[in-house]
Amino acid sequence: MTTTGEEHARALTGPWWWARWRSAVLDGGLALLSAVECAAEGVPFAREAGIPVSAGVVFGLIAGAVLLVRRKWPIAVVLVAIAVTPAEMGFLMGVVGLYTLASCELPRRVIGALSGMSLLGTAVVTFVRVRQDMARGDLTLGDWFLPFAAVTTSLGLTAPPVLLGLYVGARRRLMESLRERADSLERELQLLAERAEERAEWARNEERTRIAREMHDVVAHRVSLMVVHAAALQAVARKDPEKAVRNAALVGDMGRQALTELREMLGVLRAGGDAVRRPSGVPLAAVGEAAEAAASRAAVASEAVEGPCLSELEELVGQSAAAGMVVDLSVEGEVRPYPAEVEQTAYRVVQEALTNVHKHAAGAKTYVRLAHRVSEIAMQVENEPPPEPASASSAGLPSGGNGLVGMRERVVALGGVFVSGPTEAGGFRVSAVIPAA
Repeated sequence: MTTTGEEHARALTGPWWWARWRSAVLDGGLALLSAVECAAEGVPFAREAGIPVSAGVVFGLIAGAVLLVRRKWPIAVVLVAIAVTPAEMGFLMGVVGLYTLASCELPRRVIGALSGMSLLGTAVVTFVRVRQDMARGDLTLGDWFLPFAAVTTSLGLTAPPVLLGLYVGARRRLMESLRERADSLERELQLLAERAEERAEWARNEERTRIAREMHDVVAHRVSLMVVHAAALQAVARKDPEKAVRNAALVGDMGRQALTELREMLGVLRAGGDAVRRPSGVPLAAVGEAAEAAASRAAVASEAVEGPCLSELEELVGQSAAAGMVVDLSVEGEVRPYPAEVEQTAYRVVQEALTNVHKHAAGAKTYVRLAHRVSEIAMQVENEPPPEPASASSAGLPSGGNGLVGMRERVVALGGVFVSGPTEAGGFRVSAVIPAA
């Protein structure tokens, strides 16, 4: 609810049928004035009617006090004003009653009928009174003055309050409609803000997951190979110096490659964080900008960093072979280009599967199969049991247990299928099928 709506709701604290104390005081004052007027006009009425003056005054007081209920029963007030019109009293009550009647939410036919009755009654009374004055000689004007006085007096006492009441009522209804629309808009904006916050939180979680997955893929594979080569370097340093030199060079190359990929990734993240630091004075706008920035940052980062592709798969297998793994690579089907995210996911699946072989089955023979099909690409990495049970941990490679989870998340995000598990021969198999589009 808007501030205006809250103030309006808090203001409904008046007595009885009044919304505010101010309205009650105003109606009380008008009723008092109307009662005094009708009481004063009741004196000549009582003399002309031949009744006691006190009865005329009491009648005027009671009739004028009816104006107190003009907000509750406006029709009753107008009817009383019409009824006392022949007694030439209640002019204030008639004017205020017609104004209140026209400003209320009543059918137009009711307003028109009562206004017409008041107009006709005032015209008849004016016509009779002017004619009596002319007959007594108080007025010496022509006969044309009778209808003129009746029409002008009745219009003057009826038309202005009715027109003003119609205007005020229409304006009040317009303001209430605008207030309701403002309240509805406030609720909609609040709902949009909550949804934007949810989207922003979801986008942040997705981005954190993506960053963790990329960091794991980059660091785990490179560092695992570095650890394997370092172990081999330690073993052959004295026996075969030339092989030790080659292993040391491979360790340096892999370290430089890992650092390069990490610098690219961190550079994109730093640039993305600077790009969204924009000041904003409007809370809802800030929420919208944050949600939009968080939702699109993952896409910007993935576009800015050129990920690996399937053409680098032979190099990846060659690095594992250089680390002492026996790897058999086979490719089936016609090689063709795929979307960048498909090639990157396929590459990462094979990379992480080979990393797991280094960690858990060092020295085991591994088969890497890649199949290009009509509408999908399939890959499978399967390793035989390690030659010695202790060789799986000979390099001392730690495992966080996030490799298979990250592969599954990547494949499922593209609408593919991922399956992993041990084989009957004692090895391990990782299979994935990714739609080509």
